[in-house]
Amino acid sequence: MRKLCLAAMSAVVVMWSMAACKHDVAAGSRGAAPPDPLTVHLTPELRNEIKTGSAQWQEVTTQQKVAARVETDASRVARVGSPVNGRITKMLVFEGQHVKQGQVLAMLHSNALSDAQFAFIRAYTQENLARQSAERAKQLVQSDVIGTAELEKRQAELLQTSAEVAALGAQLRGLGMTDAAISRLETSRQINSEYPITASISGTLIERKVTIGQVVQPADEVFLIADLSNVWLVAEVPEEHSASLYPGKTVLATVPALPHEPVTGTLNFVSPVVNPETRTVQARMDLPNAKELFKPQMLASMTFESRPQRGLTIPSTAVVREDNKDQVFVKAGADSWRLREVELGPEVADHRLVLKGITENDEIVLNGAFHLNNQRKQDMIKGAE
Repeated sequence: MRKLCLAAMSAVVVMWSMAACKHDVAAGSRGAAPPDPLTVHLTPELRNEIKTGSAQWQEVTTQQKVAARVETDASRVARVGSPVNGRITKMLVFEGQHVKQGQVLAMLHSNALSDAQFAFIRAYTQENLARQSAERAKQLVQSDVIGTAELEKRQAELLQTSAEVAALGAQLRGLGMTDAAISRLETSRQINSEYPITASISGTLIERKVTIGQVVQPADEVFLIADLSNVWLVAEVPEEHSASLYPGKTVLATVPALPHEPVTGTLNFVSPVVNPETRTVQARMDLPNAKELFKPQMLASMTFESRPQRGLTIPSTAVVREDNKDQVFVKAGADSWRLREVELGPEVADHRLVLKGITENDEIVLNGAFHLNNQRKQDMIKGAE
């Protein structure tokens, strides 16, 4: 009986010991911290492969890229209309056609023009009669047939009719008739109610706004002509970058539709005011366009350098791109370095402007970060095995 009790007690002790061992092993496994996947320990082989230091303050200029568009040069645009009321009878040109200055674009029939021509012919005839009457009166005065009062009366009538002819001639010029056409009207006495609408400049017909049979008035725009040998690149620059802009500043223009045609030029206009709705400042440059590759309303971009500013910079070789994030190795211990996410500006002269993430007091890997990151990845693979 006593032997049975001792055996039972021994079994209990053994089972308790085994349970205690399992508890200790489990506790030990829970207490062991897993390796940090962002940290790497420097091996002797890598010590000569990296260069360490800190971010440095220096004057930097950044490239600012803003949206832009191609527009017609306003100084090379003509809005063609008709100085007289009338109905379009002929259309002689179409959109996209190149036209020359003075070329007839359309013909219209105008009753107002024929009425003005009739009034001019009548006044011109009366002027001739008044001139002949004054000449006869002068001869009769010399022969003592009439008195000087009659001569003065006829001379006054001549002055009045001459003034009417001059006024009606000015009216015809206002209606678009040339001096040569008025001279022909004086001799031929033939009224012509057909009026030619002509191009005021040479260029490309951008828009035609009338059709045959349509009635137009002097206030109507009939054609739009633009000389496209030079166009504008217009950008709306956010006001925070506008201090960098001034007439004469060098900028780069690029048009996505013409990727092989970048143009370097200078600004010829910077708006003196800010658009209150968009909070932007308009900037403009000339685009030479002899081949007419740049077309109005094409989307484009304008790139320019900002004003020099003092900023914290690191070499581009210090940056590790992981998971679509910019990161650098920051010293975490005697021989350990840890990846830290940073926010960086654009690259300028092989350096990056630091916006957030580190300070000048942090020691980082300036060169060799690529090799160090490879070592970190190898350590992760070994740890997983």
